[in-house]
Amino acid sequence: MQDIAEQLLAWHSSGRSFAVATVVGVSGSAPRDPGAALAVDASGEAIGSVSGGCVEGAVYELCQEAIASGRPVLEHFGYSDEDAFAVGLTCGGLLDVFVQPVTPGADPGLDAGITYIASGTPVALARVVDGPTGLLGATVAVTADTHHGSLSPAPTTTGALERAAVAEARAMLDAGRTGKLVLGLDGRPCDDAAQGTITFFVESYVPAPRMIVFGAIDFAAAVVKIGKFLGYRVTVCDARPVFATTRRFPDADEVVVDWPHRYLDSQLDRIDGRTVLCVLTHDAKFDIPLLERALRLPVGYVGAMGSRRTHRDRNTRLREIGLTDAEISRLRSPIGLDLGARTPEETAVSVAAEIVAHRRGGSCLPLSAGQGPIHHDLARSTPAPQATQATQAA
Repeated sequence: MQDIAEQLLAWHSSGRSFAVATVVGVSGSAPRDPGAALAVDASGEAIGSVSGGCVEGAVYELCQEAIASGRPVLEHFGYSDEDAFAVGLTCGGLLDVFVQPVTPGADPGLDAGITYIASGTPVALARVVDGPTGLLGATVAVTADTHHGSLSPAPTTTGALERAAVAEARAMLDAGRTGKLVLGLDGRPCDDAAQGTITFFVESYVPAPRMIVFGAIDFAAAVVKIGKFLGYRVTVCDARPVFATTRRFPDADEVVVDWPHRYLDSQLDRIDGRTVLCVLTHDAKFDIPLLERALRLPVGYVGAMGSRRTHRDRNTRLREIGLTDAEISRLRSPIGLDLGARTPEETAVSVAAEIVAHRRGGSCLPLSAGQGPIHHDLARSTPAPQATQATQAA
């Protein structure tokens, strides 16, 4: 809902009822990730998307029905190609969509969650998407130090369930994770949804992941642009004030003049497992102190520019100052995939491709060269259905 939060808050603030349809489960070549949302207000206005066009019409109707009835519903789309075409899911994947009506002031959890999301405050929304009818749609909004909403009105729940849901949602918020959570009625974690269990869909809304580009060189400007395109908050850092200017990097969220290793030391409370570090200086006096720290931090990606000779010399220096082979193996160098890139823009594409492949578990092979799942991260976590991997996007 983060992409449509501003409009949802406007509807909510004006007292207008609406329904939100959220993708809560995908398999195969489903076109959108869990968390994608479409919302429809009482007048019929629609915002957002759950499928890039595949099943928008059917979901739109479900939203209108939910507004009229006041009842949430979990709907399944697709499974085989024949079924998929019947509902418009042309890619043949499986899409689970939870549709929830929202009446401003009726649900403290949803009310607080929408406000937090629109204000940019990190929050996890834990919504019951499968379980006892009386509990379906119950929502708890969880921040780092408090929560809003309750599961206690439902006669089938206990305080233990609510405490467990809050604790698990807070842990997912801390990790920036979105996904399903299955608990027993007594709050115990369960592996699979079954009779006597409650399935929550936990959506974590956190600030954009960070990309820090070290080295204010010509290639950096192109990397900054593609980093913004991928949704990162991008910082450029260089110790040389003549090069580190906002005029040279207008697309960056911030430009910092500082020694790279010293700036990284100052950011330890603002980086996490989603953080990307691109070291483009290829100058040992900057690279070595920076990489000594970076390769020991729990960040998502560390890449460094330089020739193969520079890479070998850099690795030798890192070993000499005490880094282990395991720590050095985390370094992606020379940075980027082998696309034959020459220009700054082409190089930025190769860097971005490596970052995406590393994050999603891609093989870096042409899609035409394989027969397996297109979406590797989903294939690792969810067994593929009988649907074929027909298209990359519906």
